[in-house]
Amino acid sequence: MKKKALIVWGGWDGHEPEQVAGLFKGILEEEQFEVEVSDTLDSYADVEKLKALDLIIPHWTMGEIEKQSVLNISEAVASGVGLAGCHGGMCDSFRNNVDWQFMTGGNWVAHPGNDGVEYMVNIKQSTSPILEGFDDFKVVSEQYYLHVDPAVEVLATTRFPIVDGPHAVNKAVDMPVVWTKRWGAGRVFYNALGHKANIVAMPEVTAMMRKGFLWAAAGKESADSTFASSGKVYTGMGDSQ
Repeated sequence: MKKKALIVWGGWDGHEPEQVAGLFKGILEEEQFEVEVSDTLDSYADVEKLKALDLIIPHWTMGEIEKQSVLNISEAVASGVGLAGCHGGMCDSFRNNVDWQFMTGGNWVAHPGNDGVEYMVNIKQSTSPILEGFDDFKVVSEQYYLHVDPAVEVLATTRFPIVDGPHAVNKAVDMPVVWTKRWGAGRVFYNALGHKANIVAMPEVTAMMRKGFLWAAAGKESADSTFASSGKVYTGMGDSQ
C-alpha cells in the first residue's frame, strides 16, 4: 500500500511556494507516495483525515492559522504522522502561534545580508542516518538565524557571523540548519535551506529533503502503539498568555 502525504502551500509568494510544492510532490512520487497538494489551510480542518496520512509537508510562510488547525496537526503528528519541511515554509509560518513553533522546533528571526550570502553548510555527527554520506557544501542564499528548541537533534549547521551587523560582536556560533525532533509518536524534520525553488533543486538540498521525508514518514510504522492509542496530545497553553 502506498504511503500518503499532504503538501499544503501558500503564504508569502516570495518563497515560491507553488513551485517548491511541485518539487516536493515530484520527490514523493518518485518514492511511490500518494500525494495530495493543497493551497488552502482548510486542509487541516479534518483531524481524522490528517491522522490517516503518513506525512504532512507544510510550505506556508507567515500568515495566520486557526488555533484548532494547529491542534489537529499536533494530534496527528503525536499519533505517528511525520511532519517535514524547509525554510520559512515551516519555521516562519504563523508567527503568532507558539504551539506551531513548539511542535516544529524553532522559528526564524533574521537573515543578515538577506539573499545572496555565500556560506558553508557543515554536516554534523549525530545518531541520525539521514545525512550519512553527505559532505559539507557551499550555498549562496539567505542564511537563516533561528531561535531553536534545545530538544532538537542537529544534523547540520552554519557558522555566524558571515555578514557584519550588530550581531557580529557576539562570539561565533554554529547555527542549526537541519534538525530532527520527536513529537509524541511522530517524527519532525526541518531544513532551513530553500529560499526559492532553485535552492530546493540543488542536488544536496533535494537529497536532504528526500531523506528527511522518508525518515519522517517511516515513523508511523514504528510508532509506540501504547502512546498512539492513549489519546495524550499536547493542547497548547496559548490561552494563558
